[in-house]
Amino acid sequence: MKRAERLHALSEMLRRSGSRGCSAERLAREFEVSVRTVKRDLAALERSGAPLWSRPGPGGGYGLAAAASLPPVSLSPAQAVALMAAVSAAPDAPYADSATAGVRKILDVLDPRTRARADELAHRVWVDTAPAPSRAIRSALEEGMADQRVVRIRYTAADGSTTTRDVEPVLFASTNGQWYLVGWCRLRDAMRWFTVSRVERASVTAAACSGHTVEEVGEPPANARPVHGRSG
Repeated sequence: MKRAERLHALSEMLRRSGSRGCSAERLAREFEVSVRTVKRDLAALERSGAPLWSRPGPGGGYGLAAAASLPPVSLSPAQAVALMAAVSAAPDAPYADSATAGVRKILDVLDPRTRARADELAHRVWVDTAPAPSRAIRSALEEGMADQRVVRIRYTAADGSTTTRDVEPVLFASTNGQWYLVGWCRLRDAMRWFTVSRVERASVTAAACSGHTVEEVGEPPANARPVHGRSG
């Protein structure tokens, strides 16, 4: 697990622990790191603005202030299950792990009756999906897109040829059941579509992208749309 992912998971665990908090030792066991590493991570979270509290002595530990939690959320059981189904059906989608964590956060603050009805309904929805690409590859592509930094990929094309390329991420696109990384390929000096499942290795470089825009990709298909969920 990369440090950024661990920090996010750490904050989620602290949020879930509520007023009880968690000891550094328990956090270290959970994330399979040393207590010293956990304390460094906690300090990093605090520097980033997370409202951490600590309680010294036996039975003490660390937690997140109540203000860091979501207020009560009003969803119907069907709406809650729709969120669960959408995330479960797309484990290979960009930022799928963050989406799963977000749905859990929403479910945690539902009132008990709605949560119980949502859990019952969720048992009536089955999802069978293909295995997602490597977590390390997805993390690198997602980080490169979010931070607009060049990613170095080892890529095998449909004809079997393998190349190493530096790519400036521009967008993720899903079509015909496949996810693609669309970006400016510095090897070909052109915009290219890379099937994510054909990326064998990926790492984020220190180089910043040079500013290629979504408009350079061209006209999207008539039924394509961004995922912001708003019409118009």
